[in-house]
Amino acid sequence: MSGSPNALIEARHLSKFYSRGLYALKELNLSVLRGEFVFLTGASGAGKSTFLRLLLMQERQSEGELFVNGYNLATLSKTEVQEYRRGIGFVFQDFKLIPTRTVLENISFVPEVQGVPLAQQRRKAFQVLKWVGLQHRMNAYPGDLSGGEQQRVAIARALVNEPALLLADEPTGNLDPDLSLEVMNLFREINAAGTTVLVATHDRELIRLVGRRTITLDQGRVVEVG
Repeated sequence: MSGSPNALIEARHLSKFYSRGLYALKELNLSVLRGEFVFLTGASGAGKSTFLRLLLMQERQSEGELFVNGYNLATLSKTEVQEYRRGIGFVFQDFKLIPTRTVLENISFVPEVQGVPLAQQRRKAFQVLKWVGLQHRMNAYPGDLSGGEQQRVAIARALVNEPALLLADEPTGNLDPDLSLEVMNLFREINAAGTTVLVATHDRELIRLVGRRTITLDQGRVVEVG
C-alpha cells in the first residue's frame, strides 16, 4: 500500500513510543500535499521534533504508517534510506555549519559526500548560494557571518540537491523578528519554485504573519488544522 497520490507526506495512525504508555506521537493522522507550505506547531514536547526525526529516518515509527514522496518508511532498506534522504533538505535552528570550511565548501559538502565530481559540486553550490543572495560571501567562514547570513547558508546547503521536500526545525529560533520574517520569505520563494515546505515552530506571531496552513500538535496528537 502507498500513500495518496496528491500527498507528499501522509501519516496514518502513526505512533512513536519509547516505552509502553510513554508516547511521543499517538495515533497521528495528517497529510501535506505536494507543493504545500505548512507549519507544524505546538508547545514544547508536543511531538514536532519527533515527527521530523521520523521523516528524516533518524528514528522509526512504533506503529502506524508513514509515506513520504512515494516511499513507505517502514519498509526501507539501508540503501533505500540513503536514496530517500537525497530528496529531503533539512534546516536546523543552530545552523550546524562546519566552522573550518568556507561558505562554498559548507554547501558543497553534501554533494562531495555523495561522490559528485568536484567541478559539479562547486557549480551546484554556487548556484544555490546565488539564489539565497550570498554569492559575494562564498569565501567567508561561518564565524565571519551574521546569524541571518548563517541561516541563509544553511538553507542553501539544504537546497543543493534540489529536494522535493524541505524540512525546518525552529529555523528562526536564534534570529530576531525581522530576520525571522526574511527567512520565511525565502521559504515562500522556495515553495513557489515547487518545493514542498514543512516548518516546525512554536512562534505563533510568525505563523500569523506568513499565513499558511497550520497543523497543531498537543501531546503527540493533531488537535487543530487551520
